[in-house]
Amino acid sequence: VQLQASGGGLVQAGDSLRLSCAASGRTLRRDTVAWFRQSPGKEREFVAAIFRSGSSYNYADSVKGRFTISRDNAKNTIYLQMNSLKTEDTAVYYCAAGSRLILSTMGLSSAYDYWGQGTQVTVSL
Repeated sequence: VQLQASGGGLVQAGDSLRLSCAASGRTLRRDTVAWFRQSPGKEREFVAAIFRSGSSYNYADSVKGRFTISRDNAKNTIYLQMNSLKTEDTAVYYCAAGSRLILSTMGLSSAYDYWGQGTQVTVSL
């Protein structure tokens, strides 16, 4: 299974970016999928997730109202639309997928089985 994240870049505060994560070797249709991020010197933190049934979405408080996670099962791809970016959103963003999660574990990185390689997002003033 490979998850290929893309779409990162250098933007200014207030701009938007859309990250993509394309999967190969496995269908994500029945998985819980998520985005995490990691800044230098900090632990990896949860950003957003969609539960496998599509019945539940979860967002970190820091991105609520600005970021939107979505999935396209036909393309086996997940997305993260990021609006109103702030300098504190600067990080490497990772996509993840897992089949064994329950609702209460959606925010735990240890609950995910598959990870993308990360894509850098840098937000400047």
